[in-house]
Amino acid sequence: MVMVTKVPPRQAAARRPLRPLRPVRPLRLLLATGVTAASLVAVPQAAQAEDGKTGGTTLTVAVSQSVDSLSPFLAQKLVSTSIHRLAYEYLTNYDAKDAHTIPGLATEWKSSPDKLTWTYTIRKDSMWSDGQQATAEDAAWTFNKMMTDPNAATANGSFTANFKKVTAPDPQTLVIELKQPQATMTALDVPIVPKHVWEKVSDFSKFNNDQQFPIVGNGPFVITDFKVDQYIKLKPNKKFWRGAPKFDELVFKYYKDGDAAVAALQKGEVSFVPNLTPAQAAALKTQKNIKVNDAPGRRFYALATNPGARAKDGKTFGNGNKALLDPEVRKALFLAVDRTTLVDKVFQNHAVEGEGYIPPRFGSYFWKPADTQKRTYDPAKAEQVLDAAGYKKNAEGKRLGKDGKPLDFRILCHATDPNDKASAKYLQEWWGKLGIGLKVDCLDSVSDPWVKGDYDLAFDGWSVNPDPDYVLSIHTCGTLPATPKDTGATDNFICDPQFDALYAQQAVEYDAAKRSDLVKQMQSRLYDTGYMNVIAYPNALEAYRTDQIGSITTMPEAAGNLWGQDGYWSWWSAAPAAQAASADTSNGSNTGVIIGIGAAAVVVVGLGVFLGMRRRSTADDRE
Repeated sequence: MVMVTKVPPRQAAARRPLRPLRPVRPLRLLLATGVTAASLVAVPQAAQAEDGKTGGTTLTVAVSQSVDSLSPFLAQKLVSTSIHRLAYEYLTNYDAKDAHTIPGLATEWKSSPDKLTWTYTIRKDSMWSDGQQATAEDAAWTFNKMMTDPNAATANGSFTANFKKVTAPDPQTLVIELKQPQATMTALDVPIVPKHVWEKVSDFSKFNNDQQFPIVGNGPFVITDFKVDQYIKLKPNKKFWRGAPKFDELVFKYYKDGDAAVAALQKGEVSFVPNLTPAQAAALKTQKNIKVNDAPGRRFYALATNPGARAKDGKTFGNGNKALLDPEVRKALFLAVDRTTLVDKVFQNHAVEGEGYIPPRFGSYFWKPADTQKRTYDPAKAEQVLDAAGYKKNAEGKRLGKDGKPLDFRILCHATDPNDKASAKYLQEWWGKLGIGLKVDCLDSVSDPWVKGDYDLAFDGWSVNPDPDYVLSIHTCGTLPATPKDTGATDNFICDPQFDALYAQQAVEYDAAKRSDLVKQMQSRLYDTGYMNVIAYPNALEAYRTDQIGSITTMPEAAGNLWGQDGYWSWWSAAPAAQAASADTSNGSNTGVIIGIGAAAVVVVGLGVFLGMRRRSTADDRE
């Protein structure tokens, strides 16, 4: 059952944001293909159009991240992939309550005894927004394109790398043959696109899907307009099989400055703002008609070092400081990072101190280093490590590299993320005491220098989904760019044979306990290499206007987020305040509503864990 908590139209805010928010209010139950729909929907309210006249209802979401591409084959940023979840169906989805696998475009699935052949039944009631029916042929074409065109595999190639053959024997049957068993077959987070539209694309490396609108899709929304770093507009897909969303329009509006987005929320110019700072959340808690959400997040916040940018062809590139190739230097730097202070002072305790790569929210995969393995804050030991490794101080107290030059590093910082700037000041102080200089490069977009390998360190972060496969894959050798001129799916150019061997083992392991252990071993190995230092797991801090949004669904139900969900539940379920209030009146009740959710009528070959995951987090992603 999913509990839907009602939010009175004029209720004041609560806590803070990032990802978690609380469930919201009543709706209706939807049935499809014999399976109870997994989430709720609320009722919408009337709003005012921009000209001030009463018109349709518009839900406006403030975003601070630029869209990298509207092509599902290229997009990696969270804002882009979140929009694609609204515009296209995946084979499977995740239940809003606890993220277990439920039907999406596929109504059921089964595997052969050897787990090398998977057969999916494609629903008959999924229609493309241009009126054509979505079929197994669309899914087969999508996967085959990714398997045969490297450019089409840019964003999600890890999901199809093990595919041997994909066919559609008939419109409702999709068959995927594997080279070896694959544990993510119920978590193929790949948007299925309409073959009749995309087969006309000649160059997938350049096609951004942003010239002709509306964009044909089969998700709950249809993308109708886009202006770079201004807005993305979507309308409800009236043909969506679960039922159309309740707002007349959904707009993602770009704000470079977080304070400007908060001011817009206070004025009622936007309905929702994610990624609040603790100070912003505290201020909004006292505002009328604003609800603040504060819940355990699904992101990690980390320091990444340049391990020596390289391509699959063996060529190195970029200008990363070679001193960071020495594990003793990385060890000393991280021994001089006080994560407790950063959680307390920067995140103001709206975060949990970082340890492993997977946040605590994903309990079965969460890992902690052993006491003998853990790098605790110990600046004196950091000094000793550097001295023993031959990095001596000169008369001015500057630490010298093996080349006799002062150790001075650069760190990439997101200009729109105050956490980066605040953390960088502490690092400058702590590392300065070691005799190491730090230049902070705060940029609107860190992507360009990052993919070129032109950095020493960087503030990194990813949103982790129910299944950790993808977020682990970005540290494998296979995701390196083919050549220095290409762009790979790698996060940080890490290529470690031991890590790769463990990744290969977990990818084919269907036993939940054994797979969990392998994932923990991978995190242990990543920790020991010292290329990544997870500082914190930030809370989801976000806020919305209760006089605009009357009800909305969080994921997970108990303490979940609205922004960046593993699904489309938040914006699909959102109901305008007026309609929600009207529903309450007719109901004669102000209490929460409980809505049943049916489990998928499918057996997943002993895979007792829900699988799925999403993309390159950045303060949303890398960005």
